[in-house]
Amino acid sequence: MRKFSWSRVAINLTVLFLIVIWTLPTVGLFITSFRSKETIQASGWWTVFGQLGSGQFTLDNYDKVLFGGDGMATAFLNTLAVTIPAVVIPILIAAFAAYAFAWMDFPGRRLMFISVVAMLVVPLQIALIPVLKAYLTIDLNGTFLAVWLAHAGFGLALATYLLYNYISQLPKDLMESAALDGASHFTTFTRLVLPLSVPALAAFAIFQFLWVWNDYLVATTFLGIDKDVQVMTQRLVSITGSRGQDWQLLTSGAFVSMIVPVLVFLGLQRYFIRGLLAGSVKG
Repeated sequence: MRKFSWSRVAINLTVLFLIVIWTLPTVGLFITSFRSKETIQASGWWTVFGQLGSGQFTLDNYDKVLFGGDGMATAFLNTLAVTIPAVVIPILIAAFAAYAFAWMDFPGRRLMFISVVAMLVVPLQIALIPVLKAYLTIDLNGTFLAVWLAHAGFGLALATYLLYNYISQLPKDLMESAALDGASHFTTFTRLVLPLSVPALAAFAIFQFLWVWNDYLVATTFLGIDKDVQVMTQRLVSITGSRGQDWQLLTSGAFVSMIVPVLVFLGLQRYFIRGLLAGSVKG
């Protein structure tokens, strides 16, 4: 039988308290998404627990968001069209770069890697206007390609650093054995390194997916306000009305936009911690 410990009880209570505090706003948002504008203005969301069954709940907010003709369905497809390539492109490029930095010997390797890591501290906001001007000169602004390239560029530094930490810690004997068998760097990378690097790839995929899916600044800068190419974050701002009079729709719209990121995280969560700890422990 496990010995009773007050310290363990204190830790469990503290963790439980933090979980409650962290999730309470989400619970309030979820309850509010099923309330009408009038009931929201009349009372707080916490009052529903004493008035269950009183007709406070309605699906009107979700009906307006999903089927109200505000273009949310189109925005959802646009978000997928932006997010998937913006996740795949940097992963592919960074994986090749990380392998090269870890296992290939070429002049300037250390300096180039330091330059990549240094880019992590550069705020993306300072690059928006120069990149936008460059896009305007080649008539690229307002297209999905513009957003793909922007997100790929902004995410490459983190992706390369994260994947390098993992790939560089793979057993050296594996690489030497592959070389002795006559495998080229490309063969070693595709058949050996990539399958072993799935945890790190999945960890970055989660980070990048959540960042791109919830992005508003980059999408607004490079896509503009054309309704045909707007993503979900832009549509959520638009559906509130010109004066914010329909702000209650944000609550249901927020949960609609959360569905895909939650599914992605649940599907890749078993790799998440392993990928985050990549390269942190040696041996």
